[in-house]
Amino acid sequence: MKNIMNLALVNYQTVWGDKKANLERISDYCEEAGKRGADMIVFPETALTGYGNDAGKEWKDKMHVKLAEPIPGPATNALAEYAQKYKMYIVLGMAELGDDGKVYNSAAIIYPDGKTDKYRKLHLPFDECEWAVPGDKPVLIDTPWGPIGISICYDTYCFPELTRYYRSMGARMSLNVTACPDAPCTSGSYRIALPALAFINYMYIATSNIAGPEHGAFFHGGSAVIGPSKNGGEVETYLGIPYPESGCDRAGMRFGTIDLILPDIYGQIPVFAKNAEGKRDWRGDLYAKIFTASEEAFKG
Repeated sequence: MKNIMNLALVNYQTVWGDKKANLERISDYCEEAGKRGADMIVFPETALTGYGNDAGKEWKDKMHVKLAEPIPGPATNALAEYAQKYKMYIVLGMAELGDDGKVYNSAAIIYPDGKTDKYRKLHLPFDECEWAVPGDKPVLIDTPWGPIGISICYDTYCFPELTRYYRSMGARMSLNVTACPDAPCTSGSYRIALPALAFINYMYIATSNIAGPEHGAFFHGGSAVIGPSKNGGEVETYLGIPYPESGCDRAGMRFGTIDLILPDIYGQIPVFAKNAEGKRDWRGDLYAKIFTASEEAFKG
């Protein structure tokens, strides 16, 4: 299994509602990342269309619905050429038109061989449910660096079970494809949750966010890779400029090399490995019972 990865995260300034312009710029970023030797490039949530909702419009008239397309489809097919040319993974957020006629807030995954997959956002906050329906399964990308998890925004910040599941399945890194605006609730989740998840799971969290103004909101960027520190008891930034540091909202590509073995080296508690008794401290069977009971109590 490989450990060293060249990773590109795009602090992306969207052009709201202009899929053609966004795809051209996404393609340019892919070309540049490929020339620099990127193994993987990650774009934010809804990078293909922009994030903001068409408030007050009927579902059929909403921007995301009108611009949604299948995966694979025209946009992913165009980007697959870069994935194949440079032998890199491309991950980007987009409005996906499913075979069922429904629209999903998805992350398209394009493999180095040009094949595609997708992760559909499991939890839809605020008014996203006006244009999208939730997905129903986690997704782990099978890579030479081992499994890598994917979650989108709210999935990451408010549902830590998903990131922990990915780590328990052997992922040393999880990708947070996000559109996080500079508002107290959302930016607070971003600032607090990402380091906490990286710390308690002894793994990298790689996040790619929209940067700059869009459709009446301002997105603070902060695309970065955060992971456990060699000093213990803390995390550090291995790539990019995290929120709220100066320059975090400046649009552009954050490029660098990371060593995925470090979370294992710096991990001090065998949460997912064997402890002194040869067992895992992680007790998935117990948690399944607890959450099943919680669901039953909620229904009652």
